[in-house]
Amino acid sequence: MRKVVSAASALALVIVLTICCAFAKSDSQPAFKAGDTVYVCGCGAGCNCGTVSSTQGTCACGKDLVKSSVTGVENGKLAYMVNGTEMSVPATGKYVCACGSGCNCKTISQKPGKCGCGGALKKVD
Repeated sequence: MRKVVSAASALALVIVLTICCAFAKSDSQPAFKAGDTVYVCGCGAGCNCGTVSSTQGTCACGKDLVKSSVTGVENGKLAYMVNGTEMSVPATGKYVCACGSGCNCKTISQKPGKCGCGGALKKVD
């Protein structure tokens, strides 16, 4: 009887850990590094949507993302060039792509909207 209880307890623990890991991955912040190709909001300094993705798409403010490269990541900011001007946004988003582990768009944003893959962004808790 003890073996059955132990086996059932171990199985329950594995199930709980699997579920926790699945939910944790959906809210994870992608890590960008210098040299990475990214697609960013190209609206300029006046825009505060802060959308960054590894795939083409639309930023949270509704405009098309523009291709750029990460020039640096430091002090919690991600720096990149758009039209010859260095811009920066927070390196972590208030919203992230919630499409799951099979998705590679790595979209983060400071405003709600759509991922680079077309799915919905989810507010980070």
